[in-house]
Amino acid sequence: MNNKNFHILIIFISILVAFFSGFGRFDGVVEFLTFLKPASLNGGYFNFLTFEDTFIKANEWWRLVTPMFIHFSLSHLAFNCLWLYVLGSKIELHDGKIIFITLIIFSSITANYFQYIFSGPSLFGGLSGVVYGMFGFCVVLELELKNLRYGLPPAIYLFMLIWMLLGFLGVLEIFGFGNIANFAHLGGLISGLVFGMVSRYISVLKLNK
Repeated sequence: MNNKNFHILIIFISILVAFFSGFGRFDGVVEFLTFLKPASLNGGYFNFLTFEDTFIKANEWWRLVTPMFIHFSLSHLAFNCLWLYVLGSKIELHDGKIIFITLIIFSSITANYFQYIFSGPSLFGGLSGVVYGMFGFCVVLELELKNLRYGLPPAIYLFMLIWMLLGFLGVLEIFGFGNIANFAHLGGLISGLVFGMVSRYISVLKLNK
């Protein structure tokens, strides 16, 4: 695989997981990817182990990241993969594969942990937190460099912020978008902003050496 195509790999894995999990309906696939390790299945719903039992005792640290591959509908998958393709390709092109991969992992962990902290043990997933992480990263670098580094019009950033706000207000659920992992979006956005600032600071230090 071309070293500039890791965003394609993530999209491909997400599509495979969606297909083999029946968009989150097949427990055998989903239970391996959830944030907390499922302890049992009761009436179609998972009962989860605690954070300590999952990560410290069971040592299943991959779960910090893998919920990003779980999607619950075709529209959920398509929306996230589209943005990952658009933003991921630009970040890989301008910033390189190391920055891109590190950003994905950091934003995924932060988004998933935020959702867990604020919603408790529950089934959630999707690339939305990662997408917001990429948006936050792009915002920081474009504001700092004062140019359209990634070619995104300012209206797109405004749209994503409004979309997140509508999620917190419950408007998206009213219009049939289902349960939204709002705190994953918020966590992803914050992680992207932080990662962008740290990345920019490191770049400035290297230039001044």
